[in-house]
Amino acid sequence: MLFQWKGVMPAITTKFTSDGELDLGLFQENLEAQLQAGVTGVILGGTLGEASVLTTGEKERLVKFTIEKVDGRIPVILNVAEGSTRLALEQAALAAAWGADGLMLLPPMRYVPDHRELVTYFKTVADSTALPVMIYNNPNDYKTLVTLDAFEALTACPNITAIKESTRDVSNVTRLRNRFGDRYSILGGVDTLTLEALVAGADGLVAGLVCAFPAETVALYELVKTGRIAEALEIYRWFMPLLELDIHVKLVQYIKLAEQQTGIGSEYVRAPRLTLVGEEREQILNIINRGIATRPDVSHIIGGRKGGAFPV
Repeated sequence: MLFQWKGVMPAITTKFTSDGELDLGLFQENLEAQLQAGVTGVILGGTLGEASVLTTGEKERLVKFTIEKVDGRIPVILNVAEGSTRLALEQAALAAAWGADGLMLLPPMRYVPDHRELVTYFKTVADSTALPVMIYNNPNDYKTLVTLDAFEALTACPNITAIKESTRDVSNVTRLRNRFGDRYSILGGVDTLTLEALVAGADGLVAGLVCAFPAETVALYELVKTGRIAEALEIYRWFMPLLELDIHVKLVQYIKLAEQQTGIGSEYVRAPRLTLVGEEREQILNIINRGIATRPDVSHIIGGRKGGAFPV
């Protein structure tokens, strides 16, 4: 499937039952809500997808199930986050065999490589596959900064076509544009910098709170991209307390609780994560429920959709 890296792409959560098994029925409900809102792709097996506690067999089931349910409407992208080049190569090959349309590729896990090691890692994985690749640049959480010089070296790989920009320095969008023009698509990866990244020229979003609030996220994207900044600001200001749930170490628990409250998910996580309890749970519920109670009507912005559509 040919596609462009643009629009709103949720880093979709993996749904579990109360006893820790995959809940594909609930996963489908959330997926359909994303499609109806107009997302342009879904990313499986990221941090929000709890990839570190999924077996290879479970990843295969999720990819194939998602491909079946989206039925060609949007691309299905698999995250690759491994500790060794060998395992990353295996995961990239499996993604292609399962039918995934693209890869989101992180630096090596648990080891901070130097420039030569990092570039070699990314090139080795990208050269092993025909799938389009988006590099995930998140030094805050994964301790490895993909520098502009590294991205310069990676221009040698024609299938490395996008960057998930999560440095939390929104001016990096401008630096990337100044250095590379349109060589790379840029997707904002920090929910609390959504509007800023889009105004600075990002092509889209890899979003977290979209998992619970798909319509509002797509509406915010479309308002900015059509120049309706004042309207976008109203939604963004309402959204900010919720978006801040994405930049916490417990973002998985927080966003899953939000999905539960909006009726398109559950709070069940897989150990070592635990569901929230006590005062912390009440505090997060207050934020979520306050957001739901004051939720803006965005039906006039995204109304009339018949499922997701992606640009080609």
